[in-house]
Amino acid sequence: MQCFLREGRSCVRYKCGLPCNTIQDVLHQRPNWIEVKDDGEWDFNWCDVGWLRENFDHTYMEEHVRINHFRNHYELTRKNLMVKNLKRYQKQLEREVGCIEASNCDFFPCTFAMPSEYHLFVEEFNRSPGNTWIMKPVGKSQGKGIFLFRKLKDIIEWKKVGLCKELVDGYRSEEQKDGVQVKSYVAQRYIENPYLINGRKFDMRVYVLVTSYVPLKAWLYRDGFARFSGIRFSLSSIDDKYMHLTNVSVQKTAPDYDHEKQGCKWQMQQLRRYLTAKHGREMVETLFKEMDNIFVRSLQSVQKVIINDKHCFELYGYDILLDQNLKPWLIEVNASPSHTPSCQEDYEMKCRLLEDTLNVVDMEGRLTGKEKRVGGYDLMWNDGPVYREDANLQTFGSSGFTANTHLGCVNDREKQLRQLLKPFPCQRKA
Repeated sequence: MQCFLREGRSCVRYKCGLPCNTIQDVLHQRPNWIEVKDDGEWDFNWCDVGWLRENFDHTYMEEHVRINHFRNHYELTRKNLMVKNLKRYQKQLEREVGCIEASNCDFFPCTFAMPSEYHLFVEEFNRSPGNTWIMKPVGKSQGKGIFLFRKLKDIIEWKKVGLCKELVDGYRSEEQKDGVQVKSYVAQRYIENPYLINGRKFDMRVYVLVTSYVPLKAWLYRDGFARFSGIRFSLSSIDDKYMHLTNVSVQKTAPDYDHEKQGCKWQMQQLRRYLTAKHGREMVETLFKEMDNIFVRSLQSVQKVIINDKHCFELYGYDILLDQNLKPWLIEVNASPSHTPSCQEDYEMKCRLLEDTLNVVDMEGRLTGKEKRVGGYDLMWNDGPVYREDANLQTFGSSGFTANTHLGCVNDREKQLRQLLKPFPCQRKA
């Protein structure tokens, strides 16, 4: 039986530039989605940023076509540009609204672009001698090139030795391919008092889906996870990457790493239960509300510079770190968050995430556009804040409403999708 989808088409022709990845599995299992190879015409493209950079401006896209990146996604996802846009947005708020409103952007560590802001960095460094700083290359991921330091001479050695070694080794980052010099780094004040569980540092990976920047429309996924370091935290040793970096790509290189060990990752629901049991529901509600603020403010900071395109959407991976005071800090935002699973549970979570991403993008045309929830996604912002249906129930904070976000809450997505989505026409009984 022939199945008709959006625009009267019999199938969705998709192209995927990430073979042997979870997204490939999800696309392959999607009913009435057919993969096209090479130069075949496509309706949906899950590409890497390299393909986007080389092909986007030369590709004609019909009305129904969708692609998984905005043209200049890097305004939020490159470490130096993210901070630049946040600083600019914060100054704009202070000028137009006032200091109190601008203080809502105090969620990223003191950061300097290197080498362009080197002298400003030195001034700040000298104001607080003995503090720990962390250097990160703007064009690399998965913990590559990161190191901690407390002395300026470490920077001098880095400039002389580290960069030359990278060039000799022939490492070519995405930044180099974009014509940006490999020496572009950020120097960031290290969070010296991270929240610890069982003595170990962790950060959180949270997923935000943006389907439009004008107007801004953003969805927050209920699932996510905490990534733990393999060694108990201490500031006495700043050279141990297994202690200070939580990236799975770093941790799995440790001699005693066990990829099935549950201690390396917690699902977001497990983390929220732990924090609630230890600190109480109201404190944790406040924490997650502050994280909501990070997601919205960071998107607003680039809303005027991102090139909006109705064909584009973006699945961002936010990295959030908690300190001992339960204050969330934005560490970075990823445009191509890894979908490579570290264990079976992780694979299943990422499959749910990607399936629901496709459900929101809705190539099949089954949604009305008025939904506040699609599977595990909750509509967080739609040209303004979105509130829960149960907004009259108990709420926390002085605002008198409850945001429509459920990060770390129950994800009964299958039940919700059965109620929400009409079956594909070819799945209906005659």
